[in-house]
Formats: sequence, structure tokens, C-alpha cells
Amino acid sequence: MTPLNKTRPEFRNINAFTDLTTYRLPLAGWVSILHRPFIVWMFDASVSSEISFGTFTSALSSGLWIFPGVLVKLVVLGLMWAYLHHLIAGVRHLYMDARHAVSKEFGASSAKVVLVLSIGLTLVLGAKLFGLY
Repeated sequence: MTPLNKTRPEFRNINAFTDLTTYRLPLAGWVSILHRPFIVWMFDASVSSEISFGTFTSALSSGLWIFPGVLVKLVVLGLMWAYLHHLIAGVRHLYMDARHAVSKEFGASSAKVVLVLSIGLTLVLGAKLFGLY
């Protein structure tokens, strides 16, 4: 039996200074947060000048420090997939919010579509990255 005086959970705003240090973020949350600044920095650095663009293209072709170019391309390919998956999943959630299409069946089928689209686009862009076309 549950007591009649059971206290209800308290829902409150998160204080960035006191609560975030104790909040346990899942692995997917860390990946979602940490890949964004790196991608923004890469884009900003690659379009800021011809020299920085040349630095990025030379890292892809001849490597970076001790890492060969193929390994650098594989890391970039992984970042491209993460970005594309995140972008398409965001569009999915916007559609679901706008159309109120929230059901277990639609959620499962649209998640599969997101995965297929993100992998397909990554394969197309990866073929360009590896010089297949």
C-alpha cells in the first residue's frame, strides 16, 4: 500500500551553476553537445582564408601529424554522419511537433527513415570525400 501523504516530485528549472555539475548526461547527450563546437570551428577555419582551406585539404590528402590522410578522412566521415543524422532527426522532430504526429508506430518508422537517409547521404558525400567522383 502507498501512503496517502506521498509527496509529489518537484519540477523546477535547472540552475546552471549548481545543478549542471551534478547532472548525469547520457553518452548520446555528450556526443550531441561536443561535436557541435568542433564542426563549427572546422567550418569557420576552412572558409576564413585560402591558406586555412589549403591546410584542411592537405590534412585530408597527406595526413595530420602522425595520422595518415585515410584516418583523417574516416574521422571527417564520422563527423559528417553525426551532423547529417542530427540535422535530419531535427527535421523529423519539427515535423512531428507541427503535425502532432506522435505515435509509437510513426516514431519507429520515422526513426528508421532518419537512419537510412543519414547513412545514404553520408555514403554520397563520403564517395566525394574519397575521390570516387
